[in-house]
Amino acid sequence: MIDLSLHDAGPRDLRVREFYLGRQPILDRNQNLFGYELLFRNSPVGPAHITTELSATAAVIAHASQLGMERTVGDALGFVNVDADVIMTDIFSFLPRERMVLELCATVPATPQLLGRVAELAGHGFRFALADVSGENDTVAALVPWIEYVKMDMRNTPLSALMKLAPRFRQQRKKLVAEKVETREEFKNALDLEFDYFQGYYFSRPVIMSGKKLSPSQLAVMELMTLVTSDADNIEIERAIKRDVSLALNLLRLVNTPAVGARQRIDSLSQAVTLLGRRQLQRWLQIMLYAEPSKRGHSMTPLLMLATTRGRLLELLAGKLRPSQRHVADIAFTVGIMSLMDTLFGMPMAEILAQIPVNDDVSDALLHRGGFHGDLLKLAECIERIEEMDEQIVPALRNLAMSTDELVELELAAFEWSDNVVRYAL
Repeated sequence: MIDLSLHDAGPRDLRVREFYLGRQPILDRNQNLFGYELLFRNSPVGPAHITTELSATAAVIAHASQLGMERTVGDALGFVNVDADVIMTDIFSFLPRERMVLELCATVPATPQLLGRVAELAGHGFRFALADVSGENDTVAALVPWIEYVKMDMRNTPLSALMKLAPRFRQQRKKLVAEKVETREEFKNALDLEFDYFQGYYFSRPVIMSGKKLSPSQLAVMELMTLVTSDADNIEIERAIKRDVSLALNLLRLVNTPAVGARQRIDSLSQAVTLLGRRQLQRWLQIMLYAEPSKRGHSMTPLLMLATTRGRLLELLAGKLRPSQRHVADIAFTVGIMSLMDTLFGMPMAEILAQIPVNDDVSDALLHRGGFHGDLLKLAECIERIEEMDEQIVPALRNLAMSTDELVELELAAFEWSDNVVRYAL
């Protein structure tokens, strides 16, 4: 871990031994990925001397940036919370300024030192967001000239206040970010108020819709998955793929990515199916269910990013904890991918599992969060909802006999893998 006390112009006891992180997608008006808010939490496991929770963030940023911020945010922007103590450190030498937005709280005292430092960093190319804006105050007025993004809480700010604030900041050419979007009504309100970006659990929470049907492309993927799991001949699988041009093109794109590792260019579906094998082909089809046909190759939907990251993280966790049992890791990937299908299809999970044959381990994990794979899934969900479930992470890690350092390394690997798959293969 990094000890920033050697470089810190602020408190001298800024030191963190272990941490865990989450990231929450920030979407544009078309619900395409724009950025991530990076959420860091200090673990109570092991020695730690922390002045404030946000000061701990500084040490974490240094560690994560040395591992590679591109692994954490991919091509998106990273929004990182900073406080007055962090602003005064030289942590920012670690950060790629073109990829980061420094997020200050609207309640931070607007001291001359803070304003001077913000102006200095802005002069070096850093961008700023102001969070928790619920009205006008001295801090908001003083920081507005340096702020590019204004974040407002859709859950806790009265609609009447939002209706006054949004037009005012838009006139000042600020980009508006709606936080804590958790219902369809809150999302619609933010759209009507011309917010530019949105974040919150609404985008990954199941919305059950009666009578919803699978799209033709999703039906084609499901039919292919049935062929693969029923040990159909390769020729039959190839014919099924050829019936959907989009699937065929994406399969060829996939096998020619570095992740697959083909030694020469693959131009035929027969070669592609043989090269991938049944296990990898099933995995690709599971991912393709989340890739909207109209958007493939053009954008990264939040569910697609979340599902691929969750599937890969569960697979890596299982591989770390049960290294001699390859099939356990394969099941973990399936559990991770399928765990968001209720959101994807707008159907209860029990109804989905009635149509897709899965083994008892997968069913128990998806329906009841039971068994080993259920424990892994609960851990992933805690990380994704770190703001409200962070107290459950350490007990979950302790139950799995895993350290927070190990978890973060696997998280970063899952982020990177997901970004590569979505960017190059779909």
